[in-house]
Amino acid sequence: MEEHIIPADSGARLARLEAADQANEYLYQVLDIGQYMLQSGGEVSRVEDSIRRLCLAFGAERADVFTITSSIVVTIYSPAFGALTQTRRVSGQQYDLNRLEKLNQLSRRICAEHLSLEETRRALKEICQAPQYGFAVQIFTYALISASFSLFFGGSALDAVASGLIGVALKCLDQQIRRTQANGFLSALICSCLGGLMASLAVRVGLGESVDMISIGNIMLLIPGIPLTNSLRDMFSGNTISGMMRFLEAIIMALVIAFGFALVAAMM
Repeated sequence: MEEHIIPADSGARLARLEAADQANEYLYQVLDIGQYMLQSGGEVSRVEDSIRRLCLAFGAERADVFTITSSIVVTIYSPAFGALTQTRRVSGQQYDLNRLEKLNQLSRRICAEHLSLEETRRALKEICQAPQYGFAVQIFTYALISASFSLFFGGSALDAVASGLIGVALKCLDQQIRRTQANGFLSALICSCLGGLMASLAVRVGLGESVDMISIGNIMLLIPGIPLTNSLRDMFSGNTISGMMRFLEAIIMALVIAFGFALVAAMM
């Protein structure tokens, strides 16, 4: 009978393949955390640092991370599994600072306690499924912000009431637009045009006194404050490409909002 001789290094190769498969699963989970952080409003430097620390906590000896506003690329290395690379396309953003804080806490917990893959999945699922503010609370917040800024910039009490009511309408419109997954610039243009139109109509029917004071409260709902702040933080942190991309997006968004209100003002 012929004897099959198994190469001496076959066991080592099998162990290396198994380690690579497990490392790929861990890396995929780490990219999930990084994606949710970026979509929730985290700056690029925070996302890159968190991903790097998580990869090292999961057993990698080296982790190279490159992140921009729409993509994450991670390469990890360890003698146990070699070099592995995964890329994640990040689309859409829904700023949620509460979720961002919970993701930060989870990343620190993983680094400190070295959670297993299953424990990490369970914790991440709990964060993603955590209830957000109800629609009624969001409507009240929109109305309060609009009315407050209208008063702050010199509007009358009547202007504040009109601005608050328009803020409610803009929130309802924004909710409908989000369901269609429309482009963010198109959404801002539609909301700004509607806000300017409703402000003009409110003054004409006697609900408000100044179109400018009513509109300025609604504009503050649309201003891209978080992207602009994050762009400056990214540039100061050395992430010039990401910072410039965010800064350009924020400037274009502001121009689109201004154009929407100015277009309605010119037509009215």
